[in-house]
Amino acid sequence: MSTYLRPMVYALAIAVSTLPLFTLPMSTTVWAAAANPVFGKALYTECEGCHAVARNKVGPKLCGLIGRKAASVTGYVYSEAMSASGLVWNDKTLDEYLASPLDKVPESKMEYAGFPDPADRFELIEYLKVITDPSKCK
Repeated sequence: MSTYLRPMVYALAIAVSTLPLFTLPMSTTVWAAAANPVFGKALYTECEGCHAVARNKVGPKLCGLIGRKAASVTGYVYSEAMSASGLVWNDKTLDEYLASPLDKVPESKMEYAGFPDPADRFELIEYLKVITDPSKCK
């Protein structure tokens, strides 16, 4: 998402958010310091067509994502490339992968172009940490 559009999207997120206004960052300088769950959720909608938290769809389920070895969800058939990747999902590997999945793991099944904006990836990863926490999902 362009830097030009970010304040407008952010203003919309604040307008619909149920969070107290004072807990949200108010400038792009503070933007990276605290994630906005409303913005992360909006970005996650691009993932929902293929991924669900609690069940496999076109892509593997996301529950327990952080700290999990790539290609390890039972019942999902992975590409050979993903199975051989040796990745363990954390902030760094997710950031690299979500920037351009096929550049990170060529010949994997994920055909999504990625999230080129680092701020968008930050927001999405922070949101994923919350919704994929194994103590909150099954």
